[in-house]
Amino acid sequence: MAVGECLSFGVPRRRIGAGYGQVTGSTGRMCRYVLLSCAAIASWAMLPSAEGRRARDMSTGGNSNALEEFSDEALLPRFTESIPNVTVSVGKDALLACIVENLRGYKVAWVRVDTQTILSIHHNVITQNPRISLSHNDHRSWYLHIRNAQEADRGWYMCQINTDPMRSRVGYIQVVVPPSIVDKETSSDMVAREGANVTLVCKAQGYPEPYVMWRREDGQDINYNGVNVNVIDGEVITITKVSRLHMGAYLCIASNGVPPSVSKRVLLRVQFPPMLWIPNQLEGAYIGQDVALECHTEAYPTSINYWTTERGDMIISGDKYESVSVENGYKKYMMLKIRNVTHRDFGSYKCMAKNSLGETDGLIKLDEIPAPSTTTTTPAPQPPSLTLSPNDKKKGRSKGRQRHSDTERNEVLNRGRESKGWLDLDYSSKLSGDPDDMDDNYDSGQPPYLVDLHTASSSSSSAPNASRPFLPLPFLLGAQWAMLTWIVCCALVAGAS
Repeated sequence: MAVGECLSFGVPRRRIGAGYGQVTGSTGRMCRYVLLSCAAIASWAMLPSAEGRRARDMSTGGNSNALEEFSDEALLPRFTESIPNVTVSVGKDALLACIVENLRGYKVAWVRVDTQTILSIHHNVITQNPRISLSHNDHRSWYLHIRNAQEADRGWYMCQINTDPMRSRVGYIQVVVPPSIVDKETSSDMVAREGANVTLVCKAQGYPEPYVMWRREDGQDINYNGVNVNVIDGEVITITKVSRLHMGAYLCIASNGVPPSVSKRVLLRVQFPPMLWIPNQLEGAYIGQDVALECHTEAYPTSINYWTTERGDMIISGDKYESVSVENGYKKYMMLKIRNVTHRDFGSYKCMAKNSLGETDGLIKLDEIPAPSTTTTTPAPQPPSLTLSPNDKKKGRSKGRQRHSDTERNEVLNRGRESKGWLDLDYSSKLSGDPDDMDDNYDSGQPPYLVDLHTASSSSSSAPNASRPFLPLPFLLGAQWAMLTWIVCCALVAGAS
């Protein structure tokens, strides 16, 4: 049956003699079934369009919710920056800052994170700690103050806003502690026998954990188990077979980067019996001289030092003797000064050193030596020297030449007559030259114009030490001219004859 037919059957028809809208028989029942089926089909066909409308309605509602959430977020308070971490020395004040914008009617609270302790809510301080206080600026900047910070204050702190959900920021307070020496656990001044083992301990505390080192107070190196070092790291050092060279003051220094660094002084004393050495065991002095005897000693505990004579008598300082002692740590310098030495002072002297661990002595012998000579030689006086100008020099030479020529000529002639020597004429050729040069030679003590009469022939001298007469140069020249004149004359006479 078609749908139209069903619908047509559904139209009420008037039956003669019956009521409106009545359908009789099986036909009516079938029409009702068809109508119900059509309604179901129509409703199923219309379902997608209904779902699409529902989806469009949901989409439109989602955009509106996002806009509402965005508008609500813009109206909610927010943190403009993180809370900076703070480092503070113990005993100083710490400050944490929380910056909030658009707080409106919301409230700010400070909470200790590790203990979940509420410190403050908005304007009210909740904690019972009197060192904690609160301040704010125009409801934007909220500050947590901790006065006289202690190590217990180290940790995380939270700034909260009572939104839903809650908003927060955290910051850390680092409380540092400068180093300190724990005296009860640190070595004090120590005394040890030479050759024993010594342990020095230095305990330090602080935050961060301190670094500990040892060094000598005088800055010298430490012979640490056979190695010379300037600094030893660690709280404990052990010196094996300690010697007198280890004696002195040691510094335990602790530091952790937090000023100030601290140190403790530990004095190490090493005991040993006296020993000595003498620079000069034999000294010499002459009568009337002042002499000093020297002696060096080492000992700890400090020794008693003194001088004795060879008879064992202790020498006391006075007019005759002066005893000097200079101490430098475990070393001591001794000097005995003897004034105006006499014969009785020559002999042996002892320097003595004693302490509770033993004693020792050293012997110095004083011998007599000759007194130094007091004779002095004085240099012979030198004749005064004159500086002459060239003109004066020439004048003096001419006068001297004239003066010497007369006197020496006579002397040479007389000696020549006595020795009857021969005149070496060749020697005159050696003396040719400037007369001034010859005068210079003469002025030096060797007259150049005196000629040895015995040099002409070696056989003419009968004695090895015979005197040598000399003739002045002018006389030689005159003799040569006379001989030459005589030869010329003889030639002229021979030619004339």
